[in-house]
Amino acid sequence: MTHPLIIAVPSKGRLEEKSAEIFDRAGMTLKRAGARGYTGRLAGIDAVEISYLSASEIAARLRDGSVHFGITGEDLLREEVPDLDSSIQLVMPLGFGHADVVVAIPNGWVDVATMADLAEVASDFRIQNGQLMRVATKYIHLTTDYFAAHNVQDIQIVTSFGATEGAPASGAAELIVDITSTGATLAANDLRVPEDGVILKSQANLAASLTADWSPEARGAAKQILARLAAFRNAADMLEVKFNAGAGGILPDELRGFGAVTVNVSVTDDGHFVTALINRSELQTLAEFLAAKQIGLSVSKPDFVFSPRNEMFEKLAGALV
Repeated sequence: MTHPLIIAVPSKGRLEEKSAEIFDRAGMTLKRAGARGYTGRLAGIDAVEISYLSASEIAARLRDGSVHFGITGEDLLREEVPDLDSSIQLVMPLGFGHADVVVAIPNGWVDVATMADLAEVASDFRIQNGQLMRVATKYIHLTTDYFAAHNVQDIQIVTSFGATEGAPASGAAELIVDITSTGATLAANDLRVPEDGVILKSQANLAASLTADWSPEARGAAKQILARLAAFRNAADMLEVKFNAGAGGILPDELRGFGAVTVNVSVTDDGHFVTALINRSELQTLAEFLAAKQIGLSVSKPDFVFSPRNEMFEKLAGALV
């Protein structure tokens, strides 16, 4: 009996689309069992099952160990799993699903610029009104911890089940903690974020459960997947350059000064043909260096750059019992 690696992927919306795109571009296509199916497989890698779930359920499944990998927002992980570091490892940020969990207050609170100011206002509110200032949010744990860390004590958290940003205007709460991508919704509701009011800068992550049953098959599949994802991620920052350095040649050490990670030199009667991988941020500097030597170059983008070490898997394996 085999014990496959189970990967939980968001079941709908932009998170599903972007998750599929990441795997596809890394050479591992997600094959869903029908447009509305809740299971699937990973083309080209055996011993893998895909489970399509809601983003919040993925966090819960990672916590209880019923899936090995899951793609979901860091905000949901840190809210649903208060002991995150002991039960889940954030393996790789995926570069989509960006949003900030923030404290938002009415624009009319002109004397409140920081969380320290908010602590004073909350204390005054309790004295003057005989009740605690209400904070509407669905992020109960993140809010509780953040307000405690900033010594904001005179508040009452009100669980929000709908459009949190409308709570102050409706009288359901005095301020909110919510998630925002552009800030436009907050501004439309006459709300703003204090200077130190960003609780968490979140994005979608590939996360691993440290409490799951990691069979040899699951570990083998995870090793393949993480090697591919790392190679795809590494390639995003690298460029392949080629040029003829002429008869004199260019020393590999000279190129490594431009961030080159691999250098290959082929010597022929027509010159020293150099191929190198460099960080894209060094391209202009290298081009100017070569131009001063009357050397042109061609540039291409690699699809994958594999490292001799599979560092993401090594880190995960080291954390597993």
